[in-house]
Amino acid sequence: MLRIGSTLRTTRKLLNRNLHFQSPIIAGHVAPVHHRRQELHRFVRRCNYSSTVGNTSASASCFSTLSNNNSSITSTAPHAERAQENDSLRSDVSEVEPVAVEEQRLSSVMVDAYLAIELALDSVVKIFTVSSSPNYFLPWQNKSQRETTGSGFVIPGKRILTNAHVVADHTFVLVRKHGSPTKYRATVQAVGHECDLAILVVESEEFWEGMNSLELGDVPFLQEAVAVVGYPQGGDNISVTKGVVSRVEPTQYVHGASQLLAIQIDAAINPGNSGGPAIMVDKVAGVAFQNLSGAENIGYIIPVPVIKHFIAGVEERGEYVGFCSLGLSCQPTENAQIREYFQMQSKLTGVLVSRINPLSDASRVLKKDDIVLSFDGVPIANDGTVPFRNRERITFDHLVSMKKPNETAELKVLRNGEVHDFKITLHPLQPLVPVHQFDKLPSYFIFAGLVFIPLTQPFLHEYGEDWYNASPRRLCERALRELPKKPGEQFIILSQVLMDDINAGYERLAELQVKKVNGVEVLNLKHLRQLVEDGNQKNVRFDLDDERVIVLNYESARIATSRILKRHRIPHAMSTDLTDDENAAELQSACSS
Repeated sequence: MLRIGSTLRTTRKLLNRNLHFQSPIIAGHVAPVHHRRQELHRFVRRCNYSSTVGNTSASASCFSTLSNNNSSITSTAPHAERAQENDSLRSDVSEVEPVAVEEQRLSSVMVDAYLAIELALDSVVKIFTVSSSPNYFLPWQNKSQRETTGSGFVIPGKRILTNAHVVADHTFVLVRKHGSPTKYRATVQAVGHECDLAILVVESEEFWEGMNSLELGDVPFLQEAVAVVGYPQGGDNISVTKGVVSRVEPTQYVHGASQLLAIQIDAAINPGNSGGPAIMVDKVAGVAFQNLSGAENIGYIIPVPVIKHFIAGVEERGEYVGFCSLGLSCQPTENAQIREYFQMQSKLTGVLVSRINPLSDASRVLKKDDIVLSFDGVPIANDGTVPFRNRERITFDHLVSMKKPNETAELKVLRNGEVHDFKITLHPLQPLVPVHQFDKLPSYFIFAGLVFIPLTQPFLHEYGEDWYNASPRRLCERALRELPKKPGEQFIILSQVLMDDINAGYERLAELQVKKVNGVEVLNLKHLRQLVEDGNQKNVRFDLDDERVIVLNYESARIATSRILKRHRIPHAMSTDLTDDENAAELQSACSS
């Protein structure tokens, strides 16, 4: 009797033995990748087997994904044994065929993982990063440095693609290729924290010897198999984990706090896997970047459309510029009564505009209570989704995010019962309170022991993991909800008071917004510094939130600043981004003397 299961197990053992012999992990010898692939293909073709039962063919081609060989090899079993097996197979052929199909499927998945290993050996690298994050409570100094590891892979143009969080706030980056004990210095060419992607370059020509780039594929369909390759914690050698695609939809990117398309898989993504490729057959389906906390085997990869958008932006402009936004806050119109109120006919679907960013181009043509019916000709459903592939739907924000900066979008809008067509120019929009601030030092300005900073979410995160409840409630609410009204606007606060005789009694006014200086509304921190340096008045008056007021004698405050800086061992009275003109240099010199 033909035993398909036992035959497949034997084939697996032979394949494993063959791969182990060829593998540079075992043998310590790195053969050219095309030689290893040819060996694998030849071995797979040798493993194809077939059995003929009268006029019924019960065949299974092991690893058909790679061999692409539909021909059969006639079995050399003796005629007597074949006759006995034929009698058994005729009665059970209906059971054998489903088993053969299942064995084929399993073997295909197994070989996909082997092919992923073959591709990864000369493409995936381990990244060693030394980083130092700013201290937002004490913005003139950094926290202690830390060492982390991640993964990356080679893309065309002698570049390495990885996650932004792998190299965030980096001070030194090294990379090591598989099978080599040498680490090579790498520099960050471009980084996009919103999409959690970064590009590294290595100048050493020795590093690129024997390296091969990976090709980007397409968005996989549900239940398609992928293999995540990288260097996760728990070991130093390359690791491969298999899984299938569970979901494709816009997801919150933890690092950049943005909402972009992501792929959920059931393969484990652990620390160190970040930046490694998720390979489907012989192409990259995405980049591993995060997992779901508290759940098992739920990981997420960045899909190819997001990767291509990031790379194209860097190639066209030389730097990362961000993902576009309409600047709208919309509400679903699933309730029949709200649709009737806004005169939506039965065939019309769309979302209600509830808020518009004043700095967006949409504020020029759209109004509150407009109904957005379609985006670039794609109808928007009442729940805010648009069609995506076969019987799938995603939020229409994905269409917006895939537009290039300064591109035009066509919107069909229902207003007061009439349909209008508008064209809107899209570009990235910055919030009033930045969500992240990687790879740059915080801005600050110290005057008479008063520490002024622009409010950022990283500042609020300094209050701990429960920062939403532990940080000042008013600042937290404004950070999450307020929109900028003018270009370059910042939310300036008095973060703390460095105690001295000149500011005694003002220490309780910390963590309040600074609205005016000498009666002039403050636009940003640089503007505040300029207003303070204006020596036309004897006193400097700061108007804060809750109608609080601080008044200081300018000359006395300028002298006190010097001794306060010396007492607290603060090297400069302001951050370097504020010292770009002569007036700032004069104040800096006066405060340090």
